[in-house]
Amino acid sequence: MIQEKEIIKNIRIKGASGKPILLDLFIPKGNKRFPLLVFAHGFKGFKDWGHFNWLAEQFMNYGIAFCKFNFSHGGVNPDNPVDINDFETFGQNNYSKEIEDLGLVLDFLQNCEQKTRLEIGNIAVAGHSRGGATAVLRAIDDNRIKRLILWASPFNLGRLFRPATIEQLEKEGKVWVENKRTGDVYPLYKQFYEDYLKNKDKLDIPKNIHKLSIPLLLIHGDKDESVAMSESEHYYNAIPHSIFIKMEGAGHTFGATHPFDPKKCKDIEMLNELVENTAEFILE
Repeated sequence: MIQEKEIIKNIRIKGASGKPILLDLFIPKGNKRFPLLVFAHGFKGFKDWGHFNWLAEQFMNYGIAFCKFNFSHGGVNPDNPVDINDFETFGQNNYSKEIEDLGLVLDFLQNCEQKTRLEIGNIAVAGHSRGGATAVLRAIDDNRIKRLILWASPFNLGRLFRPATIEQLEKEGKVWVENKRTGDVYPLYKQFYEDYLKNKDKLDIPKNIHKLSIPLLLIHGDKDESVAMSESEHYYNAIPHSIFIKMEGAGHTFGATHPFDPKKCKDIEMLNELVENTAEFILE
C-alpha cells in the first residue's frame, strides 16, 4: 500500500540556550525515501510567513521532503506561533545561536521517527536572506549538508554594524528594528554585536567561503530592495562550482507577501520558477 503524504506541524525541539524551536515536516506520498530540503527563514521572518507553506507543498510535488522551522530566538512565541510577538527573545538573538539552531534541527531529522522515509544522507539546505548566510556558515563545518541554496542572501554579515549602529549600541545597549508590515519595533541588544566580535573569525564569510566544497545554487532578483544582487555575485566569484540564476524583475521575496494567496499573487510564475530551479538543482 502506498504511503500517503505526511505533514507534521509545530514539532517542538530544544534550541540554543534551551529555547524551543518549532519545526514542520512535509513528506511526499510514496513508498521510498525522499531527498530532504531544510529551509531557514531570514531576519524578521518565521516558518509560517507568507508563502512558506505553499513552498512546502510545491516541493512535495517534485518528490522532495521539506522541513521549515522557527529559529529559537526569532521572536515567535511557541505557544502562539502566528507572528513575531516575543520581543525580548528577539533582542537576544545572534548569528551564533542561529547556526547552532540549524545544527540542532539536523540532529533531530537524523533521529526522528520519520527518518525511514527520508534520504538522511541527501540533505539540501536553502536559506532566504540572512537565513542563507546562516546556512553557509553551518555548511562549511557540517558535512551532513550535501547541497546549498541561497535565495537573496548577504555575503558580509558585518555590514549591519555601521558606525552609527555601533555608537548607539555602546551608548544605549540596544538598537531598534522596525517591522514595516506590522508597525512593531523590536529591540536588538548589544549582545548581538558582542557575539559577532567574539566569533568574528568564524562568522567572516568572505574569509571562510573557500572552505565550502559542496554544490551551491544562488538565486537573486535584480530588483531586490533589501540585499543587493552584488552580494550573490560575491559568492559566485568566490566559488567556482556555484550556479548563479539572476531573476529579472524579482524583489527580495520574489513576489511573495504576508499573508499569501497563490490565486491572488501576480508574481506566482516567478515563485514557480524559483521552486523549479531549486528542485532541479536538488534532484540532478
